[in-house]
Amino acid sequence: MKISQIKITPDPYQPFRLAQGYRVGNLLFISGQTAINDDGQLIGIGDFDKQAAKAFENLEKVLTAGGSSLKNVVKVTIMLKSMSNFDKIVALRGKYFKAPYPADTILEVSSLFSPDALIEIEAVAVADEAAEWEK
Repeated sequence: MKISQIKITPDPYQPFRLAQGYRVGNLLFISGQTAINDDGQLIGIGDFDKQAAKAFENLEKVLTAGGSSLKNVVKVTIMLKSMSNFDKIVALRGKYFKAPYPADTILEVSSLFSPDALIEIEAVAVADEAAEWEK
């Protein structure tokens, strides 16, 4: 089975010695995406809505680079600094994902890569050319 690293340019994760994700056959395994901009800087300090939007934008960018999209995400893990944002996550799932919605795990964590990071999202998806959704 073919395994290939998913790469984006610029890659703000490169200094941290980790991959954006891997494509293994027709499955994509995407590293946790946060509100990091192309310069590697965390944006939206103190603003959950801005950070969440950027995290989803970054997730979509990596999925596209790997030959997939948000519509083919089958599993997400969302890490929140505060579960007080749970209702916002439910609304964002409706904005970024369509039925059938992906399997999901939401965790409250004491800290992420930065004390100012409020959200991180990792995902598993199917490649566009292999996705056949049951009706």
